[in-house]
Amino acid sequence: MPLIRLHSNDNVLIAKRPLALGEKLATWHLKTRAQVPAGHKIAATDIAKGARILKYNTEIGVATRDIAAGEHVHGHNLALAEFYHDPAFGADVQPVEVLSEAQQARFMGYVRPDGRVGTRNFIGLFSSVNCSATVIHKIAAHFTPERLTAYPNIDGVVAFAQTTGCGMASPSPHFDLLRRTIAGYVRHPNLVGALIVGLGCERNQVADLVASQELRASQLMQTLVMQEVGGTRATIEAGIAAVESMLSAANDVQRSSVPASHLSIGLECGGSDGFSGITCNPALGAAMDILVKHGGTAILSETPEIHGVEHMLTRRAISPEVGQKLLDKLAWWSDYTRGTNVQFNGVVGHGNQQGGLANIFEKSLGSAMKAGSTPLQAFYEYAEPIAHKGFVFMDSPGYDPVAVTGQIASGANLICFTTGRGSMFGSRPAPTIKLASNTAMYTRLEEDMDINCGLILDGEVSVQEMGQRIFEDLLRHASGQKTKSELLGLGDHEFVPWHLGVVS
Repeated sequence: MPLIRLHSNDNVLIAKRPLALGEKLATWHLKTRAQVPAGHKIAATDIAKGARILKYNTEIGVATRDIAAGEHVHGHNLALAEFYHDPAFGADVQPVEVLSEAQQARFMGYVRPDGRVGTRNFIGLFSSVNCSATVIHKIAAHFTPERLTAYPNIDGVVAFAQTTGCGMASPSPHFDLLRRTIAGYVRHPNLVGALIVGLGCERNQVADLVASQELRASQLMQTLVMQEVGGTRATIEAGIAAVESMLSAANDVQRSSVPASHLSIGLECGGSDGFSGITCNPALGAAMDILVKHGGTAILSETPEIHGVEHMLTRRAISPEVGQKLLDKLAWWSDYTRGTNVQFNGVVGHGNQQGGLANIFEKSLGSAMKAGSTPLQAFYEYAEPIAHKGFVFMDSPGYDPVAVTGQIASGANLICFTTGRGSMFGSRPAPTIKLASNTAMYTRLEEDMDINCGLILDGEVSVQEMGQRIFEDLLRHASGQKTKSELLGLGDHEFVPWHLGVVS
């Protein structure tokens, strides 16, 4: 079948494969009036100018002119329009009966002294300011795989450099966000040790960072200040010595069997296409429904990418207060982006458009599906520590490195990343698992993709069956099986805290 009807009320159909001009589609009594790429939409019937265009029985815009049945429907004849949807707080809440610990699936993780569980065992190096970024990269580069062969339980020494820390307002929301993000990584369960390196004259002073975030100095949490140690070379040498002093204790940590309730999964999508909302996103949602039943945590973010479908989440909020926090944040985003040409205001990225997504509402429709169907338990600010189990929302931009950085800082110990175009992304210390929306892209980029959700489109598995496969893969990767991005060495440059404020 060359076309997909997602809902009986829809007035557009999705092309499963490229359609030629003049192609007859007998099942739908249609004849194409243009060449239509795979993943794009055609009109299922005549659509009058100004009429609402429905996909999954949800408005994704209005027709800017009369559209004849069989025409290609995209940005050239579809415009964004605001629609009111009753938030109906809690109307769709369906309580989840969480399995007992004895019934929960298990994985092999690193149990930390505070009871949290890691899926990896890294030593992390942090720059308080961009001026110490090169130094921590030099320190990390010293600890090659060959130098770490005597420490098989250590996954690596990784530098988390960042581009600010000075030239910024302090105090300010931006300053607080930066410190909260760094601290979230320092205390992350996937890190066994941390070293924070500062310059000495920056606004983000190392001592103040440590004190304000209640980080405790120890053998496995050390600090250095370049101007006090004696400069670049001396700090690199001191940093290497500091890490060496951690290696033995870090290697003593062993994996042990723990319940799946210790999994906290960051949900991300990038380079989406017209199939993302049909295959990988709903399949990931099905996997998250399973995870929540097993007591785990699913973190949806990318606030601009629920714009237009937020009512689907507010209807699942456990209270009006939780739902209202989400709406209030969307109002903040409206002010934050006013007058700018960003996707919150309609225009999605080039790859999304090529893949068949005309605007942000259409992208949001698929993006929200990653969260499955369980109740929305809580709303969190960017990089705020997440304490709830179940499905939660953390505010973030849609830009992948920034969103994932916030999720990891909040405590995500694995990332699930769906893509239709083929995003080349990885992250540390929480590894990224990439889910492809279609078989053609998966085959072309198999070295980068972990799971082929295109099998749903191919008719080989159902969404629920793929969700079960994803859940089982999560357990394997949480237990130490490397993801494709880990095998390729991705993740060294994807620590990107959100820049909110003025640079001066």
